[in-house]
Amino acid sequence: MAASAFACTVRAASGTESHRILRPLNILASSAYRNCSKNACLSSALSSQHFSHIQTLVVSSAPRLITSVRNLTCGQTATVLNRVVPLLPNVLKPPVRTVTYYSSRKGKRKTVKAAVYRFLRLHSGLWLRRKAGYKKKLWKKTVARKRRLREFVFCNKTQSKLLDKMTTSFWKRRNWYADDLYQKYHDRTNLKV
Repeated sequence: MAASAFACTVRAASGTESHRILRPLNILASSAYRNCSKNACLSSALSSQHFSHIQTLVVSSAPRLITSVRNLTCGQTATVLNRVVPLLPNVLKPPVRTVTYYSSRKGKRKTVKAAVYRFLRLHSGLWLRRKAGYKKKLWKKTVARKRRLREFVFCNKTQSKLLDKMTTSFWKRRNWYADDLYQKYHDRTNLKV
């Protein structure tokens, strides 16, 4: 690898094959400009003017040329793309929404099953959850910490609203169970509304 980088440096320093070093940048600029033409901020950030500035810097200075040749590894565009993508904003990663608004069979909204399995909704609208890490790496936790982690805690207002959106009206109805442990918590008392 070092020998091939050195050979590319020698060729580039001679000036006969400098287009081989600059070709990945041209490919990157044109493909990024084509792919992101819908997004104005991305296309302006990845315009060919910025890359022409980088190319002139690479050609003009010899020490920077050696480091850029080592980084480009003789024409591999994948390494350049891998280095540029983390610098881009989070526009490339679309947000994940697991709620099904319209099912394919009946066209109805569907419940996210993970919300029902992990949380418990009280009739008052509050949601209960376990503390994070209550069953992970118990061998290294003290007895007091394990006891604290076994406790149930209430979700805050934002989490409760989100969980209400993730479930249908079926999970919001009143349930009556024999020997219900949470019977006294279903109704809010002594609260000024």
